[in-house]
Amino acid sequence: LHTEGFPASGFKPRMFLLREILTLISMASVNFGSMICYSILGPFFPTEAVKKGASQTVVGLIFGCYAVSNLIGSLVLGKYIVQIGAKFMLIAGLFVSSCCTIIFGFLDRAPAGPIFISLCFIVRSLDAVGFGAAMTSAFAMTAKIFPNNVATVLGSLEIFTGLGLILGPPLGGWLYQSFGYEVPFLSLGCLLLIMVPFNIYVLPSIEAVPSKDSFFRLLTHVKTILVCYVVFTLSAGLGFLDATLSLFAINRFGLSNGYVGLIMLGLSLPYCLASPLIGYFTDKYPATRMAVLVTGGIAATIGFCLLGPAPFLHIQSHLWLLVVMLGLIGFSLGMSAIPTFPEIITCAYEIGFEEGLSTLGMVSGLFGAVWCTGMFYGPIVGGIIVQHLSFEWAATVQGALAFLGVSISDLTLCNVKWSGSKNNLGSNTDIKNETRSSLHEPSLIVI
Repeated sequence: LHTEGFPASGFKPRMFLLREILTLISMASVNFGSMICYSILGPFFPTEAVKKGASQTVVGLIFGCYAVSNLIGSLVLGKYIVQIGAKFMLIAGLFVSSCCTIIFGFLDRAPAGPIFISLCFIVRSLDAVGFGAAMTSAFAMTAKIFPNNVATVLGSLEIFTGLGLILGPPLGGWLYQSFGYEVPFLSLGCLLLIMVPFNIYVLPSIEAVPSKDSFFRLLTHVKTILVCYVVFTLSAGLGFLDATLSLFAINRFGLSNGYVGLIMLGLSLPYCLASPLIGYFTDKYPATRMAVLVTGGIAATIGFCLLGPAPFLHIQSHLWLLVVMLGLIGFSLGMSAIPTFPEIITCAYEIGFEEGLSTLGMVSGLFGAVWCTGMFYGPIVGGIIVQHLSFEWAATVQGALAFLGVSISDLTLCNVKWSGSKNNLGSNTDIKNETRSSLHEPSLIVI
């Protein structure tokens, strides 16, 4: 059993060195820049794509293709992170993603119909590969540089992920309303491009030896599969909201694109605030990670069922209820997402994976791949349900997915506690038997 980086105490607060602080700033810039470029599409792209001849299902596919390309890229790049080099992978991913964001800003000049839709798929897919490279490397490098504070550091970095999600929709909606389709992508793409030379200078180079382990061996651990399902439900819900929430808010409440961006603050702000607190708590008390996951799943179930609200509840939809439930979902994302990555690392060490960048790269790649699977499922299946039924039913399905994860997690927790109690009882019985036998057996006393 390998436990370096995850000691029994589970938490070692300390002062960071200057190099580590610069690395944190670098990772924060990657999280912020990548997420703000990703999230600007939500308020205005679905309506713009519909004007260009795309249906709601096609819009969902455009969002979903990003996840598929990210999935493939995360698995491949996570496996070969040592051979490619973690620093080079992150910088190259940033460069590709920034260029694709800029190019996406010129797609409004393409002819409506198949040409526009095809170009959206191509550019979005390339952007996803770059984003996957940057984030896979960022997660692995973070876990390597801060092995004793993984959840705390990731939770703190998620502040900047949340800021990107917070600022992206309202900023994108405002730039779109004020200057048109091109300016949001050009300005934010250039911002991401500026971060490339900064990260070249700041990021450390990490040398490592390739591992012979594989993703399939990692998935032989039952708890790993369970945690991966939790990650899937989180990203599926987020992807569903990205693709469908803006149209629902516009049609139901008559809001403008700018106000839709402000509504999305209800999702991002609680996530941004909860992440560092959850990270600190689960690093200090690592045994509570699964319980925190279950609590987050319950909150997500309630949030999605009341978001529409669910038709069988017979509750009238209100704007204030929508915003409150988005806040609850955002908080539940923080509770469920932050403990998952260190928990998968722990699972890898429990089944004998070697400690080092190669294992962290595979864990990061698996995390990214599962996240992208949910991001593919959420927009596509959610878009289909919205088109054929309603947003209310689609949100209810997302709540059902979260509830299923809660149920499986509860069963797993109960099984672990029962097994632990049984093992403790067996150990106590063995001790009593040994003590009883020692009272009847002659002892050899050496003086």
